[in-house]
Amino acid sequence: MPMSRKTFLRVLGGGVIVAGGAAMAASRLDAMPAEAIEGWRGPAAGESDPRRRALAWALLAPNPHNLQSWSVDLAEPDTIRLFVDGERLLPQTDPLSRQILIGHGCFLEILSMAAAAEGWRIETTLFPAGEWRLDRPVALIRFVRSVGITPEPLFEEVPRRRTAKHAFDDRPLDPAHKEALRVGFEPGAARLSIVDEPAHVDRLRALAIAGSELEMNLPRTHKESIDVVRIGAGAIAAHRDGISLTGPMIWVLRQAGLMTKENAQTPGTVAWNGGRDYTLAGYASARAFGWLSTADNARPTQIAAGRAFVRLQLAATRLGVGLQPHSQTLQEYPEMAELQAAMKRETGTAQIGAAPGETLQMFFRLGYAGDPGPSPRRPIESFVRA
Repeated sequence: MPMSRKTFLRVLGGGVIVAGGAAMAASRLDAMPAEAIEGWRGPAAGESDPRRRALAWALLAPNPHNLQSWSVDLAEPDTIRLFVDGERLLPQTDPLSRQILIGHGCFLEILSMAAAAEGWRIETTLFPAGEWRLDRPVALIRFVRSVGITPEPLFEEVPRRRTAKHAFDDRPLDPAHKEALRVGFEPGAARLSIVDEPAHVDRLRALAIAGSELEMNLPRTHKESIDVVRIGAGAIAAHRDGISLTGPMIWVLRQAGLMTKENAQTPGTVAWNGGRDYTLAGYASARAFGWLSTADNARPTQIAAGRAFVRLQLAATRLGVGLQPHSQTLQEYPEMAELQAAMKRETGTAQIGAAPGETLQMFFRLGYAGDPGPSPRRPIESFVRA
């Protein structure tokens, strides 16, 4: 079943195909399983434990590769001990677990918002057992009933938050939206920068594309992503995590034997070429990029960067602005070092003379696109330690 790159790109973007003269709608064939996204409805009916109610919302936080690498201990009343799930790491592309801990920062921020919405104050102690290791908690979280606590307005956006996955509409970032994000960003551990000047955007785009291509052309780093790709509704329902590929187009490719994990890891195949082109189409559509940088790269700072990022994404959601992280050129493995240095120079975060440089924690594109739908989430019990 021959298929051009252009056709494959359209396939990944979704839509409708005609097979045997009959149209097949995406909602009717190999669609996103309802059980995989039921978590986006919030806490289960009748759930009375405020910790579990808050967790139900926190589990919707953005996180690397949708690994959902959170693990919680609820043994002590009114307390959550938050850990990193050591089975859900990215040792090839995130060897220092910086991105994983940023995802934990996103989790903690939404947890705090959810608790406040029901009148609970969160007292959080980061790394209570000392320097972080997999057997030590990231945070000790205590729920304290509080009178007159002010709910966070951005919490309303949590169930609507999405990561923009497809190409953006062909229009620039509205200056009013850019200013609202800039002015509304709370000063703290992370610094926000947004650029939409075309020449600067083009330079950033070139570096981002180079980082993606480098990752795709290194078998060990590309395999790390492909290992968590869930192809088709059955795989998505079984795992409820990772990178989802579903819909009638994916179904047809699977039936033809073209869409397999093996093919997706093999340069020159329709699956590999199509995946590359689909990724590059997202970069090509970007009319603005942004990034978060910090003065240091300590573990608490990584947590703070995650908290800042999810607030930014929720603020963007409120404005109708799409946001998608692109982490490749920020990753800390040896082959990426040269491109990472170039990205730091282009973003003004490199060391200059005796002045120390900053750490680029998040890099992302900004624009406008339709709702891609929610990403799968595992059931809450799968996060609770025995």
